[in-house]
Amino acid sequence: MATLGDIGVSAAINLLSALIFLLAFAILRLQPFNDRVYFPKWYLKGLRSSPTRSGAFVRRFVNLDFRSYLRFLNWMPEAIRMPEPELIEHAGLDSAVYLRIYLIGLKIFVPMAMLAWAILVPVNWTNNTLELAKLSNVTSSDIDKLSISNIPLGSDRFWTHIVMAYVFTFWTCYVLMKEYEKVATMRLQFLASERRRPDQFTVLVRNVPPDPDESVSELVEHFFLVNHPDHYLTHQVVYNSNKLAKLVKKKKSMQNWLDFYQIKYSRDQSQRPLIKTGFLRLWGQKVDAIDHYNSEIEKLSKEIAEEREKVETDPKSVMPAAFVSFKSRWGAAVCAQTQQSRNPTLWLTEWAPEPRDVYWQNLPIPYVSLAIRRLIMNVAFFFLTFFFMIPIAFVQALASIEGIEKRAPFLEPIIEIKFIKSLIQGFLPGIALKLFLIFLPTILMIMSKFEGFTSLSSLERRSAMRYYLFNIVNVFLGSIIAGSAFEQLNSFIKQSASEIPKTIGVAIPMKATFFITYIMVDGWAGIAGEVLMLKPLIIFHLKNFFLVKTEKDREEAMDPGSLGFNTGEPRIQFYFLLGLVYATVTPALLPFIIIFFAFAYVVFRHQIINVYNQEYESGAAFWPDVHGRIIIALIISQVLLIGLLSTKHAAQSTPFLIALPVLTIWFHNFCKGRYEPAFIRYPLQGIFDLVQSEAQLMMQGANFPAE
Repeated sequence: MATLGDIGVSAAINLLSALIFLLAFAILRLQPFNDRVYFPKWYLKGLRSSPTRSGAFVRRFVNLDFRSYLRFLNWMPEAIRMPEPELIEHAGLDSAVYLRIYLIGLKIFVPMAMLAWAILVPVNWTNNTLELAKLSNVTSSDIDKLSISNIPLGSDRFWTHIVMAYVFTFWTCYVLMKEYEKVATMRLQFLASERRRPDQFTVLVRNVPPDPDESVSELVEHFFLVNHPDHYLTHQVVYNSNKLAKLVKKKKSMQNWLDFYQIKYSRDQSQRPLIKTGFLRLWGQKVDAIDHYNSEIEKLSKEIAEEREKVETDPKSVMPAAFVSFKSRWGAAVCAQTQQSRNPTLWLTEWAPEPRDVYWQNLPIPYVSLAIRRLIMNVAFFFLTFFFMIPIAFVQALASIEGIEKRAPFLEPIIEIKFIKSLIQGFLPGIALKLFLIFLPTILMIMSKFEGFTSLSSLERRSAMRYYLFNIVNVFLGSIIAGSAFEQLNSFIKQSASEIPKTIGVAIPMKATFFITYIMVDGWAGIAGEVLMLKPLIIFHLKNFFLVKTEKDREEAMDPGSLGFNTGEPRIQFYFLLGLVYATVTPALLPFIIIFFAFAYVVFRHQIINVYNQEYESGAAFWPDVHGRIIIALIISQVLLIGLLSTKHAAQSTPFLIALPVLTIWFHNFCKGRYEPAFIRYPLQGIFDLVQSEAQLMMQGANFPAE
């Protein structure tokens, strides 16, 4: 178990790591040759030009303005300075609302920490229960004296924790309700004020039934002319055009080479560029490069035209899905939000994702296959979660010096060195757990794709949900159960069966020290590493040196990335879970979580403004998931507190605590009915108002994009 000194060593290491990352970032971001790595969003928007185009040779690569190095932390206030409406205009509603998750963390935990340290910490500290427990070989550290474990069995002081549990629950629910209301309003305003896009008038239709007398296109047109005669406008069936896509990609590559050699020839017209036609252009006949690529592009253009005609005429290339467009938002809303057929498995309709959000590979998957696929993935996820308990148990063994010495006795002389011992217990468990989880998001995303979701946003939300469940079962509960078993094994053997629940009740809050080390590794040093962007930096310069031929290549070499909702949101939710569980149990953990939320908010605001280029815009459709997962964390904290107090001979308090999860579930159902519909369906009243306002503006001569 990590002691106060071990946590101090871990804090020093992680703070030093974070400081090194921030200093490296502050220096690297100022260098002109890194400009496209740290400000790619502005390049993609066409609002920033490369600083390497003018000036002395050295200034093209190195910033010689030494005064700029004195202001190396200016990026922090600059990240906060942009107002939220401007941020929405710049980066989209998804990014702005994502940042509000960090603000919720601060709104919830800052008042909680102040109350907990003012009330609960003195109540916990002024006891000697753990000092007496050491006589029974129960492991503890100085930091555990700040926790509920230090209160004697049956003490009236537990009523303080019960009252604070009610206060924390009501405060959390109040903040969640206000944020739900705010985000729902932001979403509706965003959808109403946004310029008209095709997806706002379009519905995705799946499971179009086969008809021997009509093609899919004719069947779709006939169906919607009959059932939506006043609103139907046009449609586009989905084709399987994988070969066509490969030809288009190949032509794009050839065009890029042609541009490169044309630029090269324009700079030196004394000799036309030559290339070899053999393997990798290393051998073969020499030919004129410009003529060669012109000829290849002409051939590919003919092949593309032929393949396009083949796709459009071959019935096997037509998928049982289509995008149906309507004359108004009203017509699209009615179609998307109603059942189209007596058979609910046919003519499935939903709002079409925006073009960037569509995951084309899953559009033709039939309804029955979807159910089977999701059943298979649910079973696979269960076994993945179950078998991952093995590395979690290994990590918990690393958290115990006794566990390491038992499994590797030859390391005992080294481990007993004071600094090495503090390093192992204060730093190694957190970094080991983070390394074990490194491939998990990729696995979960593959599983989501197999399930058949049709948009990138829904894929990410599904992966995020599974990642969150995985964190609860393995990282949180697994760490507590495995850690308690390892650390208290000696006590379990010697104690009677009736005493074991008491030992577990004492041991659960003691795992706060492990989670504190994890927060410092992942939430402090990890966030600082995010802003440094070491991997994109290295990859960009490798591409720039070996692969970049034209300005278009240089633009494609940039890797701005995106928020990554499937990995980022479950990570944040894990901190909500830790904070809510340990707020009444071990308040000493709260300051570490507050530092994470504050630091992460600044870092990700900077990244959203300058770096990330969001792949899609869902209009904050993910917020019900965010709200629901915080509610789950709140209920888990209440149930665990009930279980913990039951081991403390405080059974008389159980009826008072049972009301908490009941009230929380009622609150969740209230919010679900009051605010969630705004994230699932478009209100016809609002859409009708939009239609009327558009008609009035058109009568006044306003110009709108074609529908």
